[in-house]
Amino acid sequence: MSRIFAKRTIALLIAGGAIALAAFGWFSDSMMAGPTAGWKTDFSKSIIDLDEVISGGVPRDGIPPIDNPRFQPVASVYHLSANSPVVAINVDGDARAYPLEVLTRHEIVNDVAGGIPVAVTFCPLCNSALVYDRRVDSETLRFGVSGNLRNSDLIMWDDATESWWQQLTGYAIVGEHTGRRLEFVKSQMISFAVFRERYPAGRVLQGPLGAYGRNPYAGYDSSADPFLFRGAPDDRLHATERVLGAEVAERPVAYSYPRLRRARVINDRVGDVDIVVFWQSGAVSALDQSDIDSSRDVGMALMFERRLDKRQTLSFFHDGGGFIDYETGSRWNILGEATEGPLAGTTLRQAHAATHFWFAWAAFHPATLLDGQASKRTAG
Repeated sequence: MSRIFAKRTIALLIAGGAIALAAFGWFSDSMMAGPTAGWKTDFSKSIIDLDEVISGGVPRDGIPPIDNPRFQPVASVYHLSANSPVVAINVDGDARAYPLEVLTRHEIVNDVAGGIPVAVTFCPLCNSALVYDRRVDSETLRFGVSGNLRNSDLIMWDDATESWWQQLTGYAIVGEHTGRRLEFVKSQMISFAVFRERYPAGRVLQGPLGAYGRNPYAGYDSSADPFLFRGAPDDRLHATERVLGAEVAERPVAYSYPRLRRARVINDRVGDVDIVVFWQSGAVSALDQSDIDSSRDVGMALMFERRLDKRQTLSFFHDGGGFIDYETGSRWNILGEATEGPLAGTTLRQAHAATHFWFAWAAFHPATLLDGQASKRTAG
């Protein structure tokens, strides 16, 4: 526990400069005052027990979000390896990649992509990367890092109302916007190689600190004790094992990476929705070795709806070289795009699913079906 905290503190020193230096004295003060001290948030409005919120050891925006992001053309990026993990979005043809080596040190990027104001977020403690539309009603919000955690997950804040927002779910949990949920923006956690091949005219985020590539949480994704997690992890899977989690037909489901690595393709039906999950190797962990590009290959996974239209629902298999549908023999890539065969040019509808550490997903979705297995805690 102390080792992880020490590494988190080092990360803040690198990312926050003088602000982070002040965090040493601030941390002990915040522990005494509590996580609500110094906020103008309307704490009379809340959908959680405030006792669930604890300080993560840094002040507000002590981990500095990026508010004026700069990008470079993908063709001019040489510092990322083919296996470097990135969060990718494509909004109306505006394709952008946000390397996890940058997001681990900033956690939030307030950006505008394809004319849509977005917040690209990453919680290293939960390995959760999610992208949200920053608009609420007619207002565009700027999001920051509150310094507080719930179930080890980043709590964001907006500078208009100082409401608190749960990064993993998108819900406002405290303050004026309590109960509101940000709209998800379709994204993928994939390798830089996949992004570069698919979007040769895409752009890649440049971090403002200049030097990245190091992991301040070395060894964390093998830990059995998630940092500042107060709950009892669901023992159906190792706490920091990766899962692809989704809410499908109002039912939380998760597919473990060990199973996905073995199967590569999973055809499933949740409620009345037919889905498929694709997994392929080629993306390293951002939370394994100190040097991210030297970390182990954990792969990448995405979920899609299998129904093309009212008449045709596809089923898929992996032939050792890629994804193929049984019905037409068309070949598909990890992004759900048919690249060869009768359906070439067709794109599957991507489901909203994201990769998380199991303990975090299960903490917010305790009734999850994991690889088809219900939790004994919620069954019956």
